[in-house]
Amino acid sequence: MKVEIPSGAVYILVLQTLARLGPMHGYGIAQFIQQTTEDVFQVEEGTLYPALQRMLVKGWVKAEWRTTENNRRARYYTLTAAGRKQLAGAVREFRRATTAVERVIEPA
Repeated sequence: MKVEIPSGAVYILVLQTLARLGPMHGYGIAQFIQQTTEDVFQVEEGTLYPALQRMLVKGWVKAEWRTTENNRRARYYTLTAAGRKQLAGAVREFRRATTAVERVIEPA
């Protein structure tokens, strides 16, 4: 079953993927997220590429054109120092929010 990615979580997923694996193209990022979450999250192109563009503008990632392993031209994204800082803060906030939700949904 496909689950909608919570607002803002796409940034955490993409930034963490780049932190873990290094420079990647958009399709590779989407595939890694889908595989790692065991198909729970599927990042669609219409979500991924606008998010990557916003992250470029914010300076969280940088991009360069390279040739893929399939000999195609693709834009590869790399995490920046600002992106690492953003990721750390976002993960803290996400964990805090998750803990709060768990408190509410735990049986009494």
